[in-house]
Amino acid sequence: MKFGLLPQIILAIILGVLIGSISPKWLIMSFATFNGIFGNFIGFVIPFIIIGFIAPGIGQLGKGAGKLLGLTTFLAYLSTIFAGFMAFAASYTLLPKFITGNQLIKDADNPEDFLVAPFFQIEMPPIMGVISALLFAFIIGIGLASIKGKTLQHAFDEFQLIVEKLIKTAIIPLLPFHIFGIFANMTYGGQVQSILSVFGKVFVLIIVLHLIMLLIQYTISGLATNKNPITLLKTMSPAYFTAIGTQSSAATIPVTLKQVKKTGIQGRIADFTVPLLATVHLSGSTITLISCSVGVMLLNGGTPTLGMFLPFILMLGVTMIAAPGVPGGAVMAALGLLETMLGFDPTMISLMIALYLAQDSLGTATNVTGDGALSILVDRFSSKKSQEIDLTQQSVQ
Repeated sequence: MKFGLLPQIILAIILGVLIGSISPKWLIMSFATFNGIFGNFIGFVIPFIIIGFIAPGIGQLGKGAGKLLGLTTFLAYLSTIFAGFMAFAASYTLLPKFITGNQLIKDADNPEDFLVAPFFQIEMPPIMGVISALLFAFIIGIGLASIKGKTLQHAFDEFQLIVEKLIKTAIIPLLPFHIFGIFANMTYGGQVQSILSVFGKVFVLIIVLHLIMLLIQYTISGLATNKNPITLLKTMSPAYFTAIGTQSSAATIPVTLKQVKKTGIQGRIADFTVPLLATVHLSGSTITLISCSVGVMLLNGGTPTLGMFLPFILMLGVTMIAAPGVPGGAVMAALGLLETMLGFDPTMISLMIALYLAQDSLGTATNVTGDGALSILVDRFSSKKSQEIDLTQQSVQ
């Protein structure tokens, strides 16, 4: 029986709380040493993740079916950033009421002051800054899309496979140990009660926002096609529950494709949009990332503002295209933005990872179910365009 990532994360949190409450300081320092090394390694890998996924991702988007590709990608980006702004509005309005009085640090300027220090640290400076990596990835990606070259595209595709393998075989398997160490350290420092209290409230908010987003997506697609949104949602429900189990949009594609075709759209449209949207449309994951980031910022005594989150959401919509198709891939792709645009330190990033991974499957389920609504809209616009062309040709004749 395979022990999935979500049960591992839950077990890591429980064990961290239990062991952190009875462990001597030297043992907590051992956990902190591992966390310091692993956290520095993640920081070192972030530029590789950005380059490895954004550059070939943009390059691949430059090839395909022209206007259909542009329409599908535009709708996906629009849906993703709308989800981000909706999540920010809800989190900004509701979370301060829940988190006030539960900040980790009340009398310290440094949010890491309550944590036990490691025995030693190993510095791992990244080869370039996050902004430099983003600019490099955009330049290469746009260049690959414009020249439609094969050699460099293949090179970056293989580099993407290397980075994805690194995430699958090294980072993701070690994340539960990292989260275990963080919670053990926080429990030892007497801060875990505030953390778990906020986690539960953010978790409920995220689930509600996921459901609202799906209702909005299917109401729009239902109005555009004169179909019942609830009926469309019921048709797509097998894809939702499959994604909860797989935690992967890519692994759910066969079920998503089957259910999308049952909504009555053209088979050729579904065959094109579903695999593409599984890569570029992550509205559910964006809701989770924004809600979690607002929660973690408030928990550490920060003050989220629209001016701070507006560029973050717009950039996140682009970065989500780069999210690797593995459990936790979206938060891995967003780490660089969290660090540079929101000023997250290693402790905040660790909390962010733990909170995100605890409900990753629900975000993925919202992503793939929303793919169905966008596919319906693409089919509607494509059919309308075809009808206009046919009418024009008939009038000419």
